Parts: sequence; structure tokens; C-alpha cells
Amino acid sequence: MTNDPLFWIVTASCLLVLVILMIGVIGFSRGGEFNRKYSNKLMRYRIYSQAVAVVMILIYILVRGRGG
Repeated sequence: MTNDPLFWIVTASCLLVLVILMIGVIGFSRGGEFNRKYSNKLMRYRIYSQAVAVVMILIYILVRGRGG
């Protein structure tokens, strides 16, 4: 395991995307009131968190790719 805090931030941001996506997919598959009420909001949150995750991955590559 690595003790690099930037690695753990990137990992957490990717896991957050996965959790939001899974909640959205499960809600969509079940349908009903939850899907009608939260589906658009969950997918919007997924897009925002995915953008943050991509930026964090790029920062990680820039910082750690130089040996820093």
C-alpha cells in the first residue's frame, strides 16, 4: 500500500463516482417514485464528481509523473 495522500484522494473520487453511478442504475432499474424524483439529480452529481475525478487523475499524473 502507498502512503501517498494524493493517491488516496484520487481513489476516493473514483469510488464516489462509482457509488453515485450504482445508486442511479439501481434506482433506474427499480423505477418508481425514487427514480422519478432523483434520477436526473443523481446523474448530474455523477457528471460533476466524474469531472473532479478526471481532474484529480490528471493532477496525479502531472505531479507523480515527474518523479515528485
